[in-house]
Amino acid sequence: MDSSEAAVEFRDVSYRLPDGREILKDLSFAVTRGEILILLGRSGSGKTTALKLVNRLLRNSSGEVLVDSRSTCDWNVIQLRRHIGYAIQEAGLFPHYTVERNIGLIPSLESWPEEKIRARVEELVRLVGLDRELLSRFPHQLSGGQRQRVGVARALAADPTILLMDEPFGALDALTRSELQHEFLALQQRLKKTVLFVTHDLNEALLLGTRIALLEEGNLVSLTSPNEFRNSSEPLVTRYMRAFGAPLDQLRGGA
Repeated sequence: MDSSEAAVEFRDVSYRLPDGREILKDLSFAVTRGEILILLGRSGSGKTTALKLVNRLLRNSSGEVLVDSRSTCDWNVIQLRRHIGYAIQEAGLFPHYTVERNIGLIPSLESWPEEKIRARVEELVRLVGLDRELLSRFPHQLSGGQRQRVGVARALAADPTILLMDEPFGALDALTRSELQHEFLALQQRLKKTVLFVTHDLNEALLLGTRIALLEEGNLVSLTSPNEFRNSSEPLVTRYMRAFGAPLDQLRGGA
């Protein structure tokens, strides 16, 4: 891949804890502009650690992480984080801020004019399928699905080219989760963001991913399209397929 096609790139990246324990081991992959790359793996496999290296919530111990062809070490960390949208499980909203203020937070920090912020917030509320009357409410007054929609809207507020999503639908009931997954796919088809999406759920990975990166104990085991993943002979991939027993023919791209 031409490096100019990569929005995010890991080059032999390792991450070690202060006690020397290695969480990521010589990780190398690139995320193409406009794709949804799934980081799949069980708890402790290094998925969230890899995600946090992209916006420098953590610093890699060795190797290089590049965002838009620049090492994250060469970015001003505030500019880097405002360049990247970040959505997490349970939305991570500020409880003492209204929905409107939560969504408009980053544009406000970027000193956008009030009128422009208000217009952007209203645009995003429509985009993620929320009712405008919710703007004056606080997070505790919303359902789980509504909070996640607000979290996605906030991540999109400053129109970042890259989105980091850490199990954003993981705490929701199965029906709401399915609805939001399909709504997110439709949204991505319109916006064409570059997305790194962490999940431990194989069905979610097969539905949403352009490609799936399977991690195990900090190692990259497999990096394939969903269809290639289904047909892989890699032993760990096979174990995943058997463990989940997903109704694959009902998922996007299923045979």
